[in-house]
Amino acid sequence: MKIDFAPSERSTLGIEWEVAMVDRTTGDLVSVANEVLTALQGPDGEPHPQITNELLLNTVELVSGVHHRVSDAVDDLQGQLAEVRAITDPLDVELMCAGSHPFGQWFDQEITDKERYHKLIDRTQWWGRNMMIWGIHVHVGIDAAEKALPIVDSLLNYYPHLQALSASSPFWGGVKTGYASNRALMFQQLPTAGLPYQFGAWANYEEYVDDLIRTGVISDHSEVRWDIRPSPKWGTVEMRACDGLSSPEEIGAVAAFIQCLVDDMSERLDAGEDLPTMQPWYVRENKWRAARYGMEAEIILDSAGDEELVTDAVRRELERLAPVAERLGCSAELGNVELILSQGASYQRQLAVAEANGGSLQAVVSSLTRELRHGLGA
Repeated sequence: MKIDFAPSERSTLGIEWEVAMVDRTTGDLVSVANEVLTALQGPDGEPHPQITNELLLNTVELVSGVHHRVSDAVDDLQGQLAEVRAITDPLDVELMCAGSHPFGQWFDQEITDKERYHKLIDRTQWWGRNMMIWGIHVHVGIDAAEKALPIVDSLLNYYPHLQALSASSPFWGGVKTGYASNRALMFQQLPTAGLPYQFGAWANYEEYVDDLIRTGVISDHSEVRWDIRPSPKWGTVEMRACDGLSSPEEIGAVAAFIQCLVDDMSERLDAGEDLPTMQPWYVRENKWRAARYGMEAEIILDSAGDEELVTDAVRRELERLAPVAERLGCSAELGNVELILSQGASYQRQLAVAEANGGSLQAVVSSLTRELRHGLGA
C-alpha cells in the first residue's frame, strides 16, 4: 500500500501535552473531562479546536499549533492551560502532569465514550485498562519523505537521553516501583507500541503497515504507536518516548532538545551524510536502563558499544547543538536542560518530596500541581 508523507516545513514543531485533573484537597484523579470540554465549546457547540479528550475522563490533551520557535509553542500551550483553569479552578480541580499518578488506581478511572477507545480496551483488556499514563509528544517537520525513517532510526540513539530527562513515573498505584519511568515499560505492552523497527526504506514501512491492516492488527497507520514514529498525515517525525512533564520550563527544554536533534540530522542528510544508528539490542537495553535508573543510567552511545553516564552524554550534546539552537531561536529553552540536570528530573523530585513528607503521596501530587501552576523550582 502507498502511504503519502504530507509536505511540511523543515524543523517546524508542534507539541501535544496530556494533563491530568485531580481533586484540590485529596489529590485523587477526577473524571471531569466531559464537563471541561463542554464548557470550552464554541457558541454553536463546536468543540475546542486544540483542547481534546483522551482515553480516560481524568485527562485533557492540549495540542499546540504549528510553530517555528519552541517558545511560541510553549506559549500556545500555556494559553490553552489558562483556558482549562478557567473551568477547573471553580470546581476545586487542580491540574498536574507526570508519567503516572502517584497513587491512583486504574479500576477507579472512567473511559471516554468513543468507539476507538472502547475498541482498544476490548482488545487489550487488563493492559489497556492499566494505561493510566501521561506523556508529551513532540512533532518536528521533515521536508522530504525520504528523510523520515533515517531520522527515526538515528533518534533511537538519543532515546535514553530524553527518557532520563523526562522520567516522571516512579510510583504506580501507591507503590514505589524502583523505576524512574514505569510508564515507559507499561506503555510498550500495547500492540504496536514500544520501540520502532529500523526499516531500510519507506517502502518497507508501507509493507509493514499493509501487513498489519491485512491481518486486522490495525485499521490505519495512525494506530502504529511506536515511541518514535513517522507521522505521514502531518509530515513530521513524532517523539513519543517522553513521560509527562510537570512544568513549562521542562516542556520547552525537552522540545528544544528534540527540535535541535532533528534539524541537525536533517542538515547532515542534506550534506550527503549517513546518520549513525545502533543495533536494536543496544537500543532496547538503553530504553530499559533509562527507565530503570533515569539520570544515573550508564548508557550505550554507539554501535561500537562505548558507554557513558547519561548526564555526561546530555551535556556533550548541549554543547554540540548550541549553534543549531541559536539558528532555530531556542537557545534559552535548550539551556533549560541544565535546569533539569541541576534540580533533578521529576522522578527525583517526587521521590525527594515523598521522603521529606513521611512517604506521603498526597504531598507528591501537591508538589506536581504547584510546579505546573508556578513553574519548576516554585
